[in-house]
Amino acid sequence: MTGETKRYRITHRTTYTYSDDVSSSYGRTHLTPRELPGQRITDAELIIEPEPSDRSTSPDVFGNTTAFFHINTDHRTLVVTNVSTAEVDPPDEVRLQRGYSTAPWEDSRPTGVAGALATEFVLDLVPPEITDAVRDYAAVTFTPGRPLVEVIRELTTRIFTDFTYKSGSTTNSTKVAEVMEARSGVCQDFARIAIACLRSQGLAARYVSGYLSTRPPPGKERMIGVDASHAWAAVWLPDDEWLAFDPTNNQLADERYITVSWGRDYADVPPLRGIIYTDSKKSTINVSVDVAPLD
Repeated sequence: MTGETKRYRITHRTTYTYSDDVSSSYGRTHLTPRELPGQRITDAELIIEPEPSDRSTSPDVFGNTTAFFHINTDHRTLVVTNVSTAEVDPPDEVRLQRGYSTAPWEDSRPTGVAGALATEFVLDLVPPEITDAVRDYAAVTFTPGRPLVEVIRELTTRIFTDFTYKSGSTTNSTKVAEVMEARSGVCQDFARIAIACLRSQGLAARYVSGYLSTRPPPGKERMIGVDASHAWAAVWLPDDEWLAFDPTNNQLADERYITVSWGRDYADVPPLRGIIYTDSKKSTINVSVDVAPLD
């Protein structure tokens, strides 16, 4: 390892406000960071206001921590807050370079017993995201015999260079094809483009949701509550590990990245989703995220 272990206190607060009473609210969250090799969660608390009449926590199909809740008292404001403390180790550069710096990327296509659990991450979505435009874009980088790490670094840089980050330019339902055409989007769009490129070449790729610690400009104090959820991608490696990378910031993931959950796509791991029963005509949502370094 080349860096130092970092500790963070993460506060993710979502506030829903309605113009009329909500009589019943069902919700599901993906807000608690995962326990992983290189990432430890020393405490985590999910606070829901008003207090639910029923709630439970369990792993989902991908092993992420997910919580369910039901509120059956009338309310016009719902506040869901998750507070966690995480320790994240820097990447093991020796492990990163072991084999992947020289082995052809084709060797990382999941096969046999070792790749059995990764094969679902090779499959395209429904409706399909792997279009001719995606295949053509990927072909520039995925030339035969190139080392996997070299390919991933180049793909990351190309997406960072070719696409413009533009907040509000897309929604959760925007398709990869639309982003490819517009050449603009946000972090989840760039992660999904990278994933589609990898899958178009028979590689297993997953969507990763979490947080990225941001540093204030020199001489400026940290601002509280201005961070945001982040998204990046990861590719399967033959020893059943995953190499995470961030096209939005043109880098491999390091100790600044706190992993919350992963799946095949954003739809598998939204921070919060639910169903409400109300006659309310208007509603607002406010999300505040703070990733505070503790060291």
